[in-house]
Amino acid sequence: MRVELASSPGRDGRPNEDFAGAVPGAAVLLDGAGIPGTEAVCRHGVAWYAHRLGGALLGRLSGDDGRDLAAILAEGIAEVTAAHRDTCRPADPAAPQATVAMVRVTGGRLEFLLLADSFLLLDRAGAAPKVVTDVREITARRACAAPLDGVPPGTPEYDRVHARCVEALRARRNQPGGYWLARDDPRAATEAVTGELPVRGVSAVALLSNGAARLVDPYGLADWAAVRDVLRAEGPAGVVRRVRRAEAAGASGTPDDATVVRCTDLPG
Repeated sequence: MRVELASSPGRDGRPNEDFAGAVPGAAVLLDGAGIPGTEAVCRHGVAWYAHRLGGALLGRLSGDDGRDLAAILAEGIAEVTAAHRDTCRPADPAAPQATVAMVRVTGGRLEFLLLADSFLLLDRAGAAPKVVTDVREITARRACAAPLDGVPPGTPEYDRVHARCVEALRARRNQPGGYWLARDDPRAATEAVTGELPVRGVSAVALLSNGAARLVDPYGLADWAAVRDVLRAEGPAGVVRRVRRAEAAGASGTPDDATVVRCTDLPG
């Protein structure tokens, strides 16, 4: 399996909170997440959490012992939680956490796992690309933001309503009926979106962090077929470049870390 990756921090002078890596037959991508107050409950930070958990997952994937991806993720979460339980408060809602995307090719099958809003793009010969993600965070975010409809931005009322919307979204994190990320509880792994399909017919697979997928939504500068074409022609770096160009041209929102991993020559 051939692996290419590209990653770019959202802002200069701040650590890249994404993590990407690969071992023979498998790849992972994590997008670290934090909220105000993270520094008060964890001395390590979001980048440390994403990188430590990513390394733990790669170590287990390299063993290739047949365990399913959810079990591997659960063990990785438990390991990292234990690593900072004595110095930090990993169960605090403000503690560092991360989205997780994993793929593994074994026995002619491609297995995948997605927890929160990273994206899997399957490049299929002679067919449109297939995209898989965990839509629960997007669904929760839209529901929690509904009270802002019609409230003029920049007003005291907007600030008050926005603060309530943020609290409502936090309350749904790692809760039944809400959405899930990797943090302190290994049981979050059981909530991941998982699946598998035959490798035959799949010419490449790509993992994209939320920051890289902005090219499609919310920027609206490409559809997934166009993203596939950029990956074919320019590799992951081409997608990241287009995201940064969009931001430099005035695309709305705070720039985010953007990471893409692409796997080709999949073992059949």
